[in-house]
Amino acid sequence: MKKPVITVIGSINMDLVATAKRVPEQGETILGETFHLIPGGKGANQAVAAARLGAEVHMIGAVGADAFGTELIQHLERERIFIDNVKPVTDTGTGVAMIVVSEGDNRIIVIPGANHALRPEDIEQCEEVIAKSDVCLLQLEIPLPAVEKAASLAKKHGVLVILNPAPAQPLPASLLEQVDILTPNEHERDIILKELDAVKFAHKLVVTEGARGVSIVKDGQPVVIPGFRVPVVDTTGAGDTFNGALAVALSKGMALEDACRFGNAAAALAVTKLGAQTGMPTEAEVLALIEAEKGGTK
Repeated sequence: MKKPVITVIGSINMDLVATAKRVPEQGETILGETFHLIPGGKGANQAVAAARLGAEVHMIGAVGADAFGTELIQHLERERIFIDNVKPVTDTGTGVAMIVVSEGDNRIIVIPGANHALRPEDIEQCEEVIAKSDVCLLQLEIPLPAVEKAASLAKKHGVLVILNPAPAQPLPASLLEQVDILTPNEHERDIILKELDAVKFAHKLVVTEGARGVSIVKDGQPVVIPGFRVPVVDTTGAGDTFNGALAVALSKGMALEDACRFGNAAAALAVTKLGAQTGMPTEAEVLALIEAEKGGTK
């Protein structure tokens, strides 16, 4: 069976992850427990998730001409992701994310760096790669004009467009009209649809709701696809894992509900380990969890 081909256009960061028993109050200093440098960025996370699940993944993005940039490109190559269209830029550093993990949850500050050097003309140069894809997967940690150009090129070639609208910002209706699937969480949904006709775009929504699962609209009615119960270590990257898995499942022709269930299982496995990419599962692991859940509900 032919591998799904997925092009991910988005951010590539180095995550600086500190763990602590609790988050400090304003002006307070506390002692942490561990510190890790972990490859991240919503775009790279989603690319790794899709690659681990068996897709042929092409990454389009930017890193700085620095040690983090070199390390991240090498990491993507080790994950068997095509990096021909990842450009090093010299006038700014690689993007970084400062992450504090405590009590199974996280707080994140992202410094975009080179990610904000990605321009529409860079995306135009990748039209051939986009055209050959089954899915074009996008997020909002790169400049909006680049996202808009990617969506328009994908639609021009009949490629399925999934937009994970994070970090949330108001989006033009012209962009959302070119998107096939929108994957916000509840907070992001409210922001992106605040000044738009929510009913018009409701059929495109796959809303992630943490441990509860995801909700979609089917035949005009809301439907919840439940999540999976697992021990939670770190929720960082759970949404990215879901998006990568959803892209793989839809590119294989799964119905939306089944694709969401596949994504839920992948995301559940991801939160059982520290770091956005560390726990991202293989297809076999996802299918095993789905089967185990079925067995437990008989």
